[in-house]
Amino acid sequence: MRSGTFYGWRVVAAAFGLAVLGLGFGFYGPPIFLSAIREAHGWPLALVSTAVTVHFLAGSIVTANLPTLYRRFGIPAVTKAGALSLAVGVFGWAIAATPWQLFGATVLSGAGWVTMGVAAVNAIVSPWFVRRRPAALAVAYNGANVGGIIFSPLWAAAIAMLGFAVAAAAIGLILVVVVWLLASTVLSRAPEQTGSMPDGAAPAEETVSAKCARPLPGSPLWRDRKFLTLAAGMSLGLFAQIGLTAHLFSLLLPALGAQWTGPVVGLIGVMAIAGRTLLGWLMPESIDRRLVACASYAVQIAGTITFIAAAGTNIPLLILGVVLFGLGFGNGTFLPPLIAQLEFAPDDVPRVVALIVAMSQGAYSFAPAVFGLIREWLSAGTGATPGFYVAAALVQGLAICAFWAGRQSRLRADAA
Repeated sequence: MRSGTFYGWRVVAAAFGLAVLGLGFGFYGPPIFLSAIREAHGWPLALVSTAVTVHFLAGSIVTANLPTLYRRFGIPAVTKAGALSLAVGVFGWAIAATPWQLFGATVLSGAGWVTMGVAAVNAIVSPWFVRRRPAALAVAYNGANVGGIIFSPLWAAAIAMLGFAVAAAAIGLILVVVVWLLASTVLSRAPEQTGSMPDGAAPAEETVSAKCARPLPGSPLWRDRKFLTLAAGMSLGLFAQIGLTAHLFSLLLPALGAQWTGPVVGLIGVMAIAGRTLLGWLMPESIDRRLVACASYAVQIAGTITFIAAAGTNIPLLILGVVLFGLGFGNGTFLPPLIAQLEFAPDDVPRVVALIVAMSQGAYSFAPAVFGLIREWLSAGTGATPGFYVAAALVQGLAICAFWAGRQSRLRADAA
């Protein structure tokens, strides 16, 4: 495989496809499933919302253990099992007749979708790239946003036309077939089996890996300041993003109306792809990636402040807020694995990435509920909700502080 297209880019394409399916089912699907279940059974919103939280929490547990599962069973086998668990779980959502059946289904779906999520994509793509890893991961992670663009309307239309059970069975079957084909073909080969070096050629200088980083097996990792600040920065940033996004549609609806609110909220996904792609291809190898993360959240804070300035009525400012917020949206999951690549020993990176993704997923599982309570507490009944946006900006600011604190720790270590 030394001639022609570098095989690693085929792996990136496969990872892109996995992200489309995994996030389309496991991340963008539950809000639509929630509505269908409430309509079918009339169960309380609190109960069904708790099921969604269980879905994400189950996924965070599996995510934390992905490196161990990959070592024991291999990436192809784990990915196939995850696809089957996800398809069966979503079908279980559709046919659940009692709450306990629903909660059992959410455990299966939550455990399955993360085998095609952020940590999984990083584990699949990273062995093939070193210098060009930012560009490769940017392309693969864009599948997550494409999954939202495709599956949000697809699930809504399919459930309306076919019913939840038939739609879940049909789309789930397609998921299993496609994922098993990708896992059996593209993902079944490792770099050494193709005779490929990382990036398709030996890098001239290993400038983008932590050559001198001290290995942190076992418990020492949990006392490492770089790890703790990276996990905190990712968790806080995604908590703010998911919490704000979960309520943004209803906040924009009074000013934009039903016809335009959906497309404007969809701009977040488009801008996330644009922001992540530009960073992936243009970010210099030598740049401090924690600083880039701080700048990305600063842009999001600017968007949040713009929402405040719009006062719920100024449409151009509302759209500008969406654009600024969306530009940094994809970087919340994109940059932390790249920071880990620079700051930790190569053997520790898979474990670090799996843990920070699991911790952030566990945190943002509660974000919609927490931000909902903030809206109620601040009596935010319309789009003019400055207190709600201030809360989001404060959490984003805490994420910047966490990334910055880790940077100061690393600089002191380098100086020593």
